[in-house]
Amino acid sequence: MTPGITAFDPDRQLLPFRESLMAMLGVAFVAMLVALDQTIVGTALPRIVADLKGFDLYAWVATSYMLASVITIPIFGRLGDLFGRKPFLVAAILVFTVASILCGVATSMLFLVIARGLQGIGGGILIGTMFATVADLFPDAKLRLRWLVFVSTAFGLANIVGPTLGGMLTQYGGWRLVFFVNVPIGVISLLFVWRFLPHLRHARQSGPVRLDWLGAAVLAVTFGALQLLIELFPREGVSRATMVLGAVTAGCAITLWFWEKRMGDPIVPVDMLLDRKLAALFAMSVLGGFALFSLVFYVPLLFQGGYAMSPHDSGMLITPLLLGTTVGSVLNNRIVTRVRRANAIMYVGFALFALGCLVLVALNGTEPHIVWMSCMGVSGLGLGFVAANLTIFSQQIVERDHIGAATALLQSLRTFGGMLGTVMTGALLSHLYTMGVHRSLDAYQATQWFKSFASPELLVDRDEQAALINRLISAGHSGDAMMHSARDALVSSIHVGLALATLAALIGLCLAWFVPPVHVGNEAPAMRKPG
Repeated sequence: MTPGITAFDPDRQLLPFRESLMAMLGVAFVAMLVALDQTIVGTALPRIVADLKGFDLYAWVATSYMLASVITIPIFGRLGDLFGRKPFLVAAILVFTVASILCGVATSMLFLVIARGLQGIGGGILIGTMFATVADLFPDAKLRLRWLVFVSTAFGLANIVGPTLGGMLTQYGGWRLVFFVNVPIGVISLLFVWRFLPHLRHARQSGPVRLDWLGAAVLAVTFGALQLLIELFPREGVSRATMVLGAVTAGCAITLWFWEKRMGDPIVPVDMLLDRKLAALFAMSVLGGFALFSLVFYVPLLFQGGYAMSPHDSGMLITPLLLGTTVGSVLNNRIVTRVRRANAIMYVGFALFALGCLVLVALNGTEPHIVWMSCMGVSGLGLGFVAANLTIFSQQIVERDHIGAATALLQSLRTFGGMLGTVMTGALLSHLYTMGVHRSLDAYQATQWFKSFASPELLVDRDEQAALINRLISAGHSGDAMMHSARDALVSSIHVGLALATLAALIGLCLAWFVPPVHVGNEAPAMRKPG
């Protein structure tokens, strides 16, 4: 929805209404670009893996993007504070659009993972700057919330369209179109941002700017080693490789901690992380990202691989998750200024998400689609309440010069949580699926066929399944029953991942107790320094 026209007041909004609207259209298109990519790829990913092979890189298609984003979000959030957001938004749109084209022409999973990493650099810059841009344009807290509804609506529209569009494009035109669809949106975003967004700078740098490139490099090594450790540990346990990775992760994390405390403009603002007013919000952002991305990237595999649904049907069933997130965000922004203690909305959000996930685990795939859609919608509604308030609360607590850093850190931690959720669920899925298939093949006295069932990508490719069933029947085995057992193994393993997402939501519910009382009224945000 478009906020109503109000008298121009530079203390409330920096530009007159028409100029504000055109600038915010640019931000809205940027939000659509980021949101569409986050949701459209998950639905297509099972088909991508079945086509390019290499299920061992399934999680990396998501986490390479997230890892790059985690590093770039805080860097460019800070640079935006110092030099203004516009130049970085323009550059990021270009990088993101070119990377989308590279993803669309990928011929192997490794190439796709690398292209997704480049896409993550652009996406990280966009996330780290677009939300803070709204705060730059609208100093008044209540007016800013009204425009955030505008951006949230654009973000939500792309979220809603993403899963179904991804399923349709994958089923009827091929998975490569899910990346090429970013190109026209990227061009429109670039035109609006270049033409209408003003170049604003609030912070003044008295001396030379010191960028924490060493911190960024150590952060990348830390997270990369952590991801490899999480992937290898379920398969190898305590081995030389996992011990080395554990040592690298711990050593880099300790180095990062002490290095960042010395830096004037750290990539990881340790003082802000330790601020008691903000610490719970940051932890909840990690948990929210963990839960959301676990669903976005593995529920499509549950539907397509575990329950033999088409990509189109899978996308339709996932759509209510993102629709609920959008509705929750919009509703929250409408009611948060009308309640005495806004913190109560956070409790409701995590409780709804946990309830939705618990019901998803209890379902067996034979229920009517409306049941699945209801569960996904309830989960999304809860996450919408949580995500909207994390941004609002943090911007109310910190001083204006730190809004960009706080917002960027919040988004970075959400992405880090998503990376953790994706890789942990993927590692458990791979390990538990392998164990389940081994047990079922042993029961059928057909362990020699394990190589054929070793990767869940088989359960997405119906032609390959039919061919394998025919070979099994020719060899005297019960092919259909063995395929059904493999599906059961996949469903059980993904259910464990959903249980982890539920646990993350319950922990978030407990942490909401530690968030200081926040009231969002007509007054400007508090100008308090973190610490």
